[in-house]
Amino acid sequence: MRTLIRSLGELFITAGAVLLLFVAYELWGTGAYTQAAQHKLDGELTRAWAAPPPRKAPGAVTAERVRLGQGLALIRIPRLGKGFHYVIIEGVSIADLRKGPGHYPGTAMPGQIGNFVVSGHRTTYQAPFNRLDQLHPGDKILIDTRTRQYTYQVTGKKVVSPSDVSVVAPVPEHPTKDPTQRLITLTTCHPKYSAAERLIVFGRMVGSIPRVNGASS
Repeated sequence: MRTLIRSLGELFITAGAVLLLFVAYELWGTGAYTQAAQHKLDGELTRAWAAPPPRKAPGAVTAERVRLGQGLALIRIPRLGKGFHYVIIEGVSIADLRKGPGHYPGTAMPGQIGNFVVSGHRTTYQAPFNRLDQLHPGDKILIDTRTRQYTYQVTGKKVVSPSDVSVVAPVPEHPTKDPTQRLITLTTCHPKYSAAERLIVFGRMVGSIPRVNGASS
């Protein structure tokens, strides 16, 4: 009996150690992967923006041709600190979101009329949207593209079920309406460490300025 108890105890200790290692990887190991991916994407985006821009079609907001998995724009949210700076990926697949926040293909591009929708992890892979719940109406969301910086202002937030796709419609929560405003929607899991619901932050564009020499304030 003592041998059995000792064996069970050793088994539980081993299982606990494995579980702790798994949790450590999920919290910190995945973050290292995203950090490396972001560093690579930031360099690629910087080099691409330093090259002569492609010709823009009449009436178009941007002439960028971004493929899935590539960097599209930069996002900064002053409320979340000076260190909040991420390359937005084109795409929201599992592989895309491991690299950083992802733009929903088919939704508006930065500065366009419609809904520019961006999703991101809240607890793993550097957790870019970990503190999204701390945003308040009036907070700024800055989106940098090759030539312009677009300023969006938070207008509200809510929690919805994962099946509620109306929040990513051109007019959020009104999928049959035609858009007339330049909007942004940020989405992430809710609550933390769970995918039971989605936390949604809504915003609208309030201005834009040129990016001088690839930088803006």
